[in-house]
Amino acid sequence: MTHPGTLILIAAVAVLAPLLAHGAGRRVRIPLVIFEIVLGILIGPDVLGWAHHDEVIDTLSELGLSMLIFLAGYEIEFAAVRGDTLARAVRAWVLSLALGLGIALVLTGMDLSRSVVIGTALTSTALGTVLPILRDSGDLRGRFGTVMMAFGAVGEFGPIIAMAVLLSGREPGVSTLVLAAFALVTAAAIFWALRPRPPWFAQIIRTTLHTSAQFAVRFVMLLLLGMLALSAALGLDVLLGAFAAGLLTRLVLQGAAPDSSEEVLGKVEAMGFGFLVPLFFIVTGINFDLASLLDGGRPLLLLPVFLLLFLLVRGLPAYALAPRDLSPSERRALTLYSSTCLPLVVAITTIGLDDGAVQKGEAAALVGAAMLSVLLFPLLALRVRTKAGSTTTPDRPAPESEAW
Repeated sequence: MTHPGTLILIAAVAVLAPLLAHGAGRRVRIPLVIFEIVLGILIGPDVLGWAHHDEVIDTLSELGLSMLIFLAGYEIEFAAVRGDTLARAVRAWVLSLALGLGIALVLTGMDLSRSVVIGTALTSTALGTVLPILRDSGDLRGRFGTVMMAFGAVGEFGPIIAMAVLLSGREPGVSTLVLAAFALVTAAAIFWALRPRPPWFAQIIRTTLHTSAQFAVRFVMLLLLGMLALSAALGLDVLLGAFAAGLLTRLVLQGAAPDSSEEVLGKVEAMGFGFLVPLFFIVTGINFDLASLLDGGRPLLLLPVFLLLFLLVRGLPAYALAPRDLSPSERRALTLYSSTCLPLVVAITTIGLDDGAVQKGEAAALVGAAMLSVLLFPLLALRVRTKAGSTTTPDRPAPESEAW
């Protein structure tokens, strides 16, 4: 049973983190998640020893990660993310996977199981983590935001698929069949979501938005939990279900109640970013194995190596395959944002540790490098965009090759 003092301490850290971020923002803009993670490390067992994880806190943390991925899936606009932009994003991620697995094989001395864990972790983009930064800076609007959304979505979704196929413990053929079954069910759900909703559906959403009934929020939670349950039942990572639930929710709300969808999203974001998501990042800090990172030279030496590899494996293909209409500064910012990772690195290394595929020091170095990527890369990207003239870019027409 969770000691109430632990949850209170986590809640206090969740309140303190934005205060520190606001105070630091007068001099340098530091992403909020950095304060949440660092404060989690501080109160965790390897520093002050005030907070320890248990089953209840770990469950809430997993819900926080699911909510983060769900909100990332919700943000994807299919009308904008399509055509040549999406094709380039997919090719960039496939190239990242090939690079990541190849480099990991060299690093591990051709140890396949370790290479799959490390190589897959190197290909992820923390779209859910980057989105609030992009939104706050104004970069989510316009052509750059559309491109970043495409590359980020593939960088979030691709590793989840790779996890389902390569890290499930099944034969790849069986994993592919199970994944295909999930895809069929999701496709049927998308077909259902695109069908016109009856008039009463939109009416009850509007009339209960400001009452205790909160029909829309309850419906969104049902979709999320249903997709999580489907993923778990098929033996897939629940993050796949969370991402699919975000896509479905957007389609349903935009089709049935477009006038109310933003307000509904605001309520879900309040629940996510107000409690569950910060809890995930704080617990990530509490669970971070600082002792393994600092115990011996190899893990500490691996940390800057992994940080550089995030740029090489994930950022370089994004730069090379970025749409031609982006300016040089936008391509550099895309490289840095695409290389920013954390949530999936945590999930992938956790699976690797549970399976005995990676050592504690390697996992700590990967997660530590991912934390540094969240601290450094968005700050550098913001500086690149600011030096270029403005952090907001006007909409520009897409190249003819992107038109459908």
